Amino acid sequence: MSIVVTGATGHLGRHVVEQLLEKVPAGQITAVVRTPEKAAGFAERGVKIVVADYNAPETYDTVFAAGDKVLLISGNEFDKSRVGQHKVVIEAAKAAGVALLAYTSAPGTLTAALADDHRGTEEALLASGLPYALLRNGWYNENYTEQLAPVLEHNAVVAAAGDGRVSSATRADYAAAAVAVLTGEGHENQTYELGGDEAFGFAEYAAELSRQTGKEIAYNNVPGETLVGILTGAGLPEAFAAILAGVDASIEKGELVVSTGDLSRLSGRPTTPISESIAVALKG
Repeated sequence: MSIVVTGATGHLGRHVVEQLLEKVPAGQITAVVRTPEKAAGFAERGVKIVVADYNAPETYDTVFAAGDKVLLISGNEFDKSRVGQHKVVIEAAKAAGVALLAYTSAPGTLTAALADDHRGTEEALLASGLPYALLRNGWYNENYTEQLAPVLEHNAVVAAAGDGRVSSATRADYAAAAVAVLTGEGHENQTYELGGDEAFGFAEYAAELSRQTGKEIAYNNVPGETLVGILTGAGLPEAFAAILAGVDASIEKGELVVSTGDLSRLSGRPTTPISESIAVALKG
């Protein structure tokens, strides 16, 4: 029996594998990657490395074994059929007879286009008959704190979210919840709505940045189409920029406020506040 993590060298996957290594012997962990060189550090610590690609179904034929617990981390190739990619993993897992397939989804309240692929994947997973766990991850603190350079350059937080609030948490927080599900018992056929303990608005976010930097940073709320123009001007593909603007529209409607407490309950600790993530980013 192994705990198998797909996308194991991605932003979230790395946190999951690192935290698994604190809980179970390395030999019980399988990291599925596309580029084995990126997983060299895990291999040196005894993690089994398997090379497979969502876009090449045959590469998944021998990845799973009966009794495995699998974490399917959603793909990030928005220009491809992510549901089709995820079905490759689901079908291979079903053929192998895995004990549990956990999937990193999106909040059930989210209606933005970003959620479409997640809903489609959830439907495929439920239809498969596999024991499942839906980890409906909210927004990440890092979505904001990894892009501070333009904010600090222009002294402005620009979003199309109005007075909406977002219950974000760090990738490490969400990884801790995934690890709890993968290493614990009783999570079969459960759905978890995951988000930070404290929601914040963008005016508060700008005020916290101001406090920590000593600069006067304002929140500029702009229409969605204006945000798309800003993001494409910064080099993002228009389709992806539109997805992000759609998320902001959902934030304005309150769709990324998650008040279940599932994340801190599963992880066994309070979630990381945005102020702490800002401090870490500014030091880096």
